[in-house]
Amino acid sequence: MTRIIHLSDLHFGAHDDKLVEAVERRVDEEQPELVVISGDFTQRARTEQFQQACRFLDRLREAGHEVIGVPGNHDIPLYDVLRRFLSPLARYKRFIDETLCPFIDLSDTTVLGINTARSLTFKDGHISKEQIRFIRDSFAQTEPGKVRLLVMHHPLFALPVGEGPALADPMRDNERALDVISELGVDLLLAGHNHRASVHHAEELVHGAGHTLVIQAGTATSTRLRDEEQSFNRIEIDSNGVTVTIQRWKDGAFVSGDNETFVRSGDEWRKDTGEKVAKAPETTN
Repeated sequence: MTRIIHLSDLHFGAHDDKLVEAVERRVDEEQPELVVISGDFTQRARTEQFQQACRFLDRLREAGHEVIGVPGNHDIPLYDVLRRFLSPLARYKRFIDETLCPFIDLSDTTVLGINTARSLTFKDGHISKEQIRFIRDSFAQTEPGKVRLLVMHHPLFALPVGEGPALADPMRDNERALDVISELGVDLLLAGHNHRASVHHAEELVHGAGHTLVIQAGTATSTRLRDEEQSFNRIEIDSNGVTVTIQRWKDGAFVSGDNETFVRSGDEWRKDTGEKVAKAPETTN
């Protein structure tokens, strides 16, 4: 089994230290094979905020955890105009990772991160034709049967907000990305940005988008909330399927909420309700 902790929207500079400490404790308890961070390490891409994020990553790695991440829109300077357009991710590369599109091959899962943060779009994301080719080439190396997991900061889909009909905006020009995840059979698509946790089938969100499980993480450590408490995801992958458990902030600690398990049925992921299909009785002649 592969266990992945999916964090997002840390927003160092608008964070709570007790949440950071609680995340570290929980990660140590979970002992994941990989920690994935889907962007927005900082609040305003300032040096001291990146330093705080860097120390957080150092502590995770010193505790023996493998960590990869991708930038978010908050990791590009907003008010420093020259830096925003001339070297938007220089501080990210210095303090977080020189690689903007990390790739890691685990025993039963291949994980690829894609940078969707851009200087010109401010909060919105973008994915280029070159990145689409990179996704295709990277997953071409995947062994048959391995789970393909793609990480980005911005959601590709318009996602439900709460219980009403309102939808959070999808990434602009997302059609080419939707085509490639369907074509390649990407199994899991991890993102953040909206500060809300959820799991959806891609086909439920956009017709023809394939059978990807769309897994959104809430904010793990930020004090900037959008109608729900801080949270992050535990994702467990084994030969039986994928189980997603949201770790929610409650009474001073992160605790496991209800989990959702999905099993593969042909090319599709089917939610496991725990109900067994009755076996037809044998007939005798």
